[in-house]
Amino acid sequence: MKTRIIGTGSCLPEAVVTNDDLAKIMDTSDEWISSRTGIKKRHLAKAETTASMSVEAAKRALENAGVTAEELDLIILGTVSADYVTPACACEVQAQIGAKNAVAFDVNAACSGFMFALNIANAYIQAGLYRTALILGAETLSKIVDWSDRSTCVLFGDGAGAAVVRGDEKYGMLAFDQGSDGAKGDVLACLGRTNNNPLIKSDREIAYVHMDGQEVYKFAVTTVPASLQKTIEASGLTPEDIDYYALHQANIRIIQSVSKRLHISEEKFPISLDHCGNISAASVPILLDEMNRNGLLKPGTKIAMSGFGGGLTWASAILQW
Repeated sequence: MKTRIIGTGSCLPEAVVTNDDLAKIMDTSDEWISSRTGIKKRHLAKAETTASMSVEAAKRALENAGVTAEELDLIILGTVSADYVTPACACEVQAQIGAKNAVAFDVNAACSGFMFALNIANAYIQAGLYRTALILGAETLSKIVDWSDRSTCVLFGDGAGAAVVRGDEKYGMLAFDQGSDGAKGDVLACLGRTNNNPLIKSDREIAYVHMDGQEVYKFAVTTVPASLQKTIEASGLTPEDIDYYALHQANIRIIQSVSKRLHISEEKFPISLDHCGNISAASVPILLDEMNRNGLLKPGTKIAMSGFGGGLTWASAILQW
């Protein structure tokens, strides 16, 4: 039994903010941003929330899969920007789509969140506990970045992506690798609430995402190729056998570096970051949905997927569509 993706969906906020728009409110330019990141524009939430985008992405994935919400056994949502501390965003999705038979919970693994959720669902399916799952990555990063810090805020966008997975005898997951390095967690972090009780008072201002870009880059360009190579070998394939590499959309230079290290043409690396930016846990499922709806993914297509980011965390998978 394999775990197969049978449907995808995504949702991006209506408002689009270009690099030129950002240049009007901070010391930056389209050339400065695009030459360093590959990003031209991103979608930012106004009325949308992490939950509302997740619900829309979920509905589109269910429709694409030909599955009803009542058929879902499991909902797992990767996010670092849920609307509530509790309830979990996955529970909000469950309620709004009517998935009354599902177990629902969130996963916090930053940009690897969707991939971690996928592997958890795979474990449940392999164990025979559940058959059909909805996996999501969703973020409203615009609420946790400092919009006066051009080194970070220009990178991020908002959105949600979803996939329906189900046990299948023929196609699906071939291999998976994941890991974490908590010792380097401080290179990409966002502090939560500090203690505030009768014994201690906090006067700390709201914290925003902090990132050491050089350290994150060094982590990504070494860890991601190694993880992909390990997973490809475990699947019994070679890098040349893979039809597409769907990577977390963090920075075009990272993707180009992975391409070079694996000796694989950049043509096999689809891109969404130019019009979406970095959407953390949502970037891989949004890219998958774009690939799916553009007709790139057909039964038997071999895909390498990889997420990497805060934690530090990483995860890679090889699957046949």
